Amino acid sequence: MRAVKSTIAAAGILKRNNVNGDESEIVLKALIDINLPKFLEQDISLFQNIISDLFPKTKKPENQFGILSTSINESLKELNLNPIPGFVKKVYQLLETMEVRHGIMLVGATGSGKTSNFNVLKLAISRISPQITDTEEQKKLNP
Repeated sequence: MRAVKSTIAAAGILKRNNVNGDESEIVLKALIDINLPKFLEQDISLFQNIISDLFPKTKKPENQFGILSTSINESLKELNLNPIPGFVKKVYQLLETMEVRHGIMLVGATGSGKTSNFNVLKLAISRISPQITDTEEQKKLNP
């Protein structure tokens, strides 16, 4: 039931941020944001098949992180890390998870990149926080 509650709460947040948005796209985005980061690699394709069966005509909304994307790339360079697409995707998933959850836990094998993931996101957010001064810039960060 916690997963259902989290999905409904995330959908509510998304709806408040996009009042005129298509509700099926909002629910789809909430389901993906809440569940996808928790799955193992082999479960992702099964989840995507289920989602495509449940929402056959709904276009998956793309996240646009605005200035945060640039900041993440700069943070990767500063920390001498390669911008591997799978790793960068996990950085975004960590941010999305932090936005809808009160507490999170990074789990994985030793050397899998948990600390680096957290450090990249921390540095990227701290780098842009002085630049975000009004609500329009905040909407660009997380529409």
